[in-house]
Amino acid sequence: MIAFISSALLLLGSLFALVAAIGIVRMPDIYCRMHAATKAGAFGVSLILLALCVAIPTLRVCIQSILIIAFFYLTAPVAAHLIGRVGIIQKLPLWKP
Repeated sequence: MIAFISSALLLLGSLFALVAAIGIVRMPDIYCRMHAATKAGAFGVSLILLALCVAIPTLRVCIQSILIIAFFYLTAPVAAHLIGRVGIIQKLPLWKP
C-alpha cells in the first residue's frame, strides 16, 4: 500500500513538473511563462518530496523534505516577482489574443 501511494504521488509530481516545463515552452509571453514555472513547478516538487517521505519514512528524510518544500514555497514567489518586475522594467510586450 505504501508503494502504491508513493508511486501515485511521484507520478502526479512528475506530471505537474511536465506541465510546468511544457508551459514554459508553449506560453506566449514572459508573464505567462513565469506563472507556469512557479505554480506548477512548486506543486510538482512538493508532491515528489512527499512521495519520498512516504517511501522512506525516517525522521531525517521527512524533516529535510519539509524544509525543502518550505524553502521552495518561500523563494518561488520572490523569483516570480523579480522576473515580472524585470519584464516591466524592460517593457516586454504583453500577449494580446
